[in-house]
Amino acid sequence: MTFPDTTSSAAPQATAHAKINLFLHVTGRRDDGYHLLDSLAVFAGAADRVTLTAPSDTMSLTIDGPFGQGLEADDQNLVLRAARALQAQSGTTIGGLTESFHLELQKNLPVSSGIGGGSADAAATLRLLAREWNVDQAALFPIAETLGADVPVCVAQRPTRMQGIGEILAPAPVLPDAGLLLVNPGVGVSTPDVFRAFAAGGGIVERPEPFLPARWNTAQDMVADLNATTNDLQAPALSQCPVIGTVLASIESLPGCLLSRMSGSGATCFGIFSSPESALAAARILNAQSARLGWWTWAGGFHHTEAST
Repeated sequence: MTFPDTTSSAAPQATAHAKINLFLHVTGRRDDGYHLLDSLAVFAGAADRVTLTAPSDTMSLTIDGPFGQGLEADDQNLVLRAARALQAQSGTTIGGLTESFHLELQKNLPVSSGIGGGSADAAATLRLLAREWNVDQAALFPIAETLGADVPVCVAQRPTRMQGIGEILAPAPVLPDAGLLLVNPGVGVSTPDVFRAFAAGGGIVERPEPFLPARWNTAQDMVADLNATTNDLQAPALSQCPVIGTVLASIESLPGCLLSRMSGSGATCFGIFSSPESALAAARILNAQSARLGWWTWAGGFHHTEAST
């Protein structure tokens, strides 16, 4: 099994691309408290990177990068949890592979920002070690499900319709060559707090499932269908973090913006544009306007697995 996002350098690496929820509907709640979701997840070029630097006596981790400060490389870190989970599974099912490695996480994505950074890091770790140990990608999904709702969709890093608690994955429409702008105001948002605000605001809305076509030929076609959807967590997140409204309005005001919406439970928001070039032009305008605010931005096109590095 080959993993196209893994480089062929001396130190094996894997990219952990930002996951964007183009829509997110909360459809129910299980008896164990987990919420049921319906979402269209896509991936951006912005990414963290996980590297295997050397064999080690035990699985260990160092973290650097612009958003690495304050993150703990302890037993609760999703990278180490993923590495140890696959190591344990490999040791019992595929020949007793128990070697350990020192891993490095280059943290380029904002933390607690609604774009699946930690989940993507865990998934990248699974793919990276699976290549080292010749584990088929299909074997990673049961492990991914134990690590978090967003980890399974991040294993393949391709556009996917997510349902259930994140474990029901189906192909998404073929995406157009659209542009994507990501903006994070530098404020972390607590997902449990957002769900509590969601429940206090009325909770689950009964509605039919959104229809998604086999493909979208243009960004305009995609946005026309997305306009019939929403992010159910956007209003609750706004109540917890009002600056999200400022970010959304700023994106919406940019030339060529077709849709402005929040991803996940926030606070990262996105804008869709007709082309990657128009998204980059909009980002230059926004960066000039918001330079003093210290917002994180990224612009480009949608990430496609076959083109990753």
